[in-house]
Amino acid sequence: MSAMPARLAEIVDEFAAAPRDVVLEMLLEYADVIPPLPPGEREGMEQVPECQTAFFLRATVTPEKTVETQFDCPPEAPTTRAFAGILAEGLAGASADEVLAVPDDLYQRMGLAQAISPLRVRGGTAILARLKRQVREQLG
Repeated sequence: MSAMPARLAEIVDEFAAAPRDVVLEMLLEYADVIPPLPPGEREGMEQVPECQTAFFLRATVTPEKTVETQFDCPPEAPTTRAFAGILAEGLAGASADEVLAVPDDLYQRMGLAQAISPLRVRGGTAILARLKRQVREQLG
């Protein structure tokens, strides 16, 4: 059984160790990680209906069994963008097994349940679940 990617584990630890009053600030720094999607790129991306905003994602398993992620989320949804930013940075270069090893309660482990609304945490959890499902489907 693989462990989650080292970079993602580092991010989780940074958040878990942070004082509660700076967690939201730290989270929002990740909103800038997601580059804007080129026009027409949303084609074939899956929408995550659990998110309050229009959020789309795609996970692609390469022939080398690493996972490439793409996210699309409006700038006016910084918390949701931040979830995507954490995944984009934390999963960069990760293998399919490492992605599947990410714990489903990732955002709770980061201490985010105390900093943001349960609805937002649920949205983040749904993003991760769909990402993992896409990876599993491609592995067959």
